[in-house]
Amino acid sequence: MAERITPPWWLKPANKVFIQMSRLGMSFGGESPVVLTVSGRKSGRERSTPVTPMTVDGKQYVVAGFPGADWVANARAAGLATVARGRHTQQVRMVELPAPEARPILRVFPKQVSTGVGFMKRAGLVTEGSPDEFEGLAGRCTVFRLDPA
Repeated sequence: MAERITPPWWLKPANKVFIQMSRLGMSFGGESPVVLTVSGRKSGRERSTPVTPMTVDGKQYVVAGFPGADWVANARAAGLATVARGRHTQQVRMVELPAPEARPILRVFPKQVSTGVGFMKRAGLVTEGSPDEFEGLAGRCTVFRLDPA
């Protein structure tokens, strides 16, 4: 069975608030989280979660903050997703990167998504948040490339 880290108790309610505010068109500035929506792998119902995409060499990527996250399993099963920034939506193909391709993306994660560093420290995935530590998460934390669908 794949590794699974339990998210903090407050994450699900906080995500719901963020999703509703985003759907109302509110902007959050900074690293600009978006709402990623995929079909549930069992129910088929739409499931949404906030993610913070980053751009590397002109391509967009998202990193799963918790090994075993449900949204990752749903994205793998669905292959397609909708990314919403406020009221603007875009269909994307979720392309999971193998560990060797994920390493350089994870290496730049702490610089591009600084809010994710504290999140992953609290989860116990990294201690310092250095590029080397993040690169070492390849194979543990899933990285998806978001290709236009």
